[in-house]
Amino acid sequence: MSPAIIAALEIALVIAVLAAIHVPLGDYIAKIYTSQKDWKLEKGFYRVLRIDAKADQRWYTYLISVMTFSVISIALLWGLLAAQAHLPFDFGRPGMPKAQSFNTAVSFVTNTNWQSYSGETALGYTVQAVGLTVQNFLSGAVGMVVVAALIRGLVRRHTDRLGNFWVDLTRTTIRLMLPISIVIALVMVAAGVIQNLNAPLDVTTLAGGSQTLPGGLVASQEVIKQLGTNGGGYFNANSGHPFENPTMATNMLAIVLMLAIPFSLPRTFGRMVGSLKQGVAILITMVILWAGSLATALGFENAHPGAALQAAGAAMEGKEVRFGIPMSSLFEISTTLTSTGAVDSTHSSFTGIGGGTLLLNILLGEIAPGGTGSGLYGMLILAMVAVFIAGLMVGRTPTYLGKRIGGEQMKFVAAYILATPALVLIGTGVALLVPSAKAAVLNSGPHSLTEITYAFASAGNNNGSAFAGLGANNNFYNIALGVVMFLGRFVPIALVLALAGSLGRQGFRPDDSGTLPTHKAQFVTILLGVVVLVAALTYLPALALGPIAEGLS
Repeated sequence: MSPAIIAALEIALVIAVLAAIHVPLGDYIAKIYTSQKDWKLEKGFYRVLRIDAKADQRWYTYLISVMTFSVISIALLWGLLAAQAHLPFDFGRPGMPKAQSFNTAVSFVTNTNWQSYSGETALGYTVQAVGLTVQNFLSGAVGMVVVAALIRGLVRRHTDRLGNFWVDLTRTTIRLMLPISIVIALVMVAAGVIQNLNAPLDVTTLAGGSQTLPGGLVASQEVIKQLGTNGGGYFNANSGHPFENPTMATNMLAIVLMLAIPFSLPRTFGRMVGSLKQGVAILITMVILWAGSLATALGFENAHPGAALQAAGAAMEGKEVRFGIPMSSLFEISTTLTSTGAVDSTHSSFTGIGGGTLLLNILLGEIAPGGTGSGLYGMLILAMVAVFIAGLMVGRTPTYLGKRIGGEQMKFVAAYILATPALVLIGTGVALLVPSAKAAVLNSGPHSLTEITYAFASAGNNNGSAFAGLGANNNFYNIALGVVMFLGRFVPIALVLALAGSLGRQGFRPDDSGTLPTHKAQFVTILLGVVVLVAALTYLPALALGPIAEGLS
């Protein structure tokens, strides 16, 4: 078979697996958040921590719980990184410098996993396992509990109580993340991903040179890195390293893991609101955006103008040669349309328009399908914008699932939409004025602007991938990106929970002749238009000066 047919079959297999797990996984997640029964293990955990599992928190109490848990997590991880030299399996590696450890702690707690260090040389096994892997579980779970709270706000009436954060977090981790991770980690070990406590081994190569073979608890971190849409690599090469991603099978498995929960959550949404059609409409919107992004990247990476690229047959620079352009492109499209940020090839080496597509994926807000939880609540925010616009067009009060979308709700929605772009564009502007920030860019021309914009977009949207042409390990970027990651995670979460509270306080408003049906093709079309217009109007100048200018040159 030709390479094109093989690539098409590989992509079709990934899609088939995602389609097969969509219904059972989505239904199971809905059951997690609606069940009235606690497991014995969970009851023991609640007793130890004195948690009242039956307490129903108001939206601001839920938010306080999220923030308290996250800030304490940052402090603990920051301390662990600084104290690395005193921990087992440190192999003589010193504690991480203050600014860099601050950046790393915020990064992993906010589900960003931006890394300004090389894992195999900077971190010991204890920090990787006890610090980073644990946060991979918890940060992914936090995004999911927030979307569960938003859905409850849409479903409940005359109350701003959204559930119990501690119960939601515990159930997400114990019932969902851990069981899947244990099973898939064993599969990854069988496929060649390493899992050991061996010290780094210096060996002599056949050419007479010296090389260090690293060890570590890689498989256990690798699975939750993808499943929780975290993305932080155990090694500097991330999923391009053969110890993390040894075969085509593990590459495809990683892609499935990234997309599994985000693409199943629309089913969860439909099940929890009592209308599966509502979830299908959201899913179709996500799939159209994902497929369009993939087609664009594949087209430009395979047939980009230029003598060198045409002679090579495609834009192979920076690609994972074991997997070729199709699977490398599928991996990178999936990692930027979720909040994963893992990479198996170099984003900076993509063509101008191909790399711009990856940047645009993040700038859309990572909603197709987005991160664990964050993608769905971002899409639901835009769905409310869509029904609001439709309501204005026909002169009727807009409603979504029986809840009025009025002035109070639109204030939260507007603030949500503006928060991340403000962080990205202000951060980029400041970086262009700071000498040490400009000096850290390794390229010139439009590509340099793309590098900086991508870094702040990645941080603000909690993605974590980089263009790889930016020397981000300096005090400016460590602190600035750390602040942007923190605000980019928790300002939107605060607005989502406040919105959920305002929706929950309402009663139910039945549909009438002026209500936009939110489960039909018309709604999907309007929602797609809102997604594209919001991103285009916000980021078009930055895109025009960066990747578009580079692609047209």
